[in-house]
Amino acid sequence: MVVFRKLGHDDMPAAAGVHRTSFDTRLPWLAQLHTPEEDRGYWSGPLFATCDIWGAERDGALLGIIAFRKDWIDQLYILPNAQGQGIGSRLLDIAKGAHPQLFLWTFQRNTAARRFYETRGFVAIEESDGSGNEEKEPDVLYRWVRED
Repeated sequence: MVVFRKLGHDDMPAAAGVHRTSFDTRLPWLAQLHTPEEDRGYWSGPLFATCDIWGAERDGALLGIIAFRKDWIDQLYILPNAQGQGIGSRLLDIAKGAHPQLFLWTFQRNTAARRFYETRGFVAIEESDGSGNEEKEPDVLYRWVRED
């Protein structure tokens, strides 16, 4: 059984691990952009201070995470071996329930993520050449609006 809960500060090292494992597996051309220490510092520091962070667990092991704030999804990662089980959809629904509109960026080459968001009501509204992100990777801005 998968349990969904708001994560606390003590959960941030595990959340950073889920992020890094998923990111490096799905985006190998960008792997190792940051050290594990940098990842943990980011999740425990600025991200935790500005976002609601939720996780999905099974038997005490974190499988997926979402970090969101007003109007934005900053992070959504599911471990590769846990994808396709509805975990990402459920985490996304938590953010959708909290805010009437959401924006997010994803990389243009991340076709699996793009397909995931598009089938859940997100619409691409802008593309960039990547010059504005630290990865220098072309990305796409998505928007979702709750229909009442």
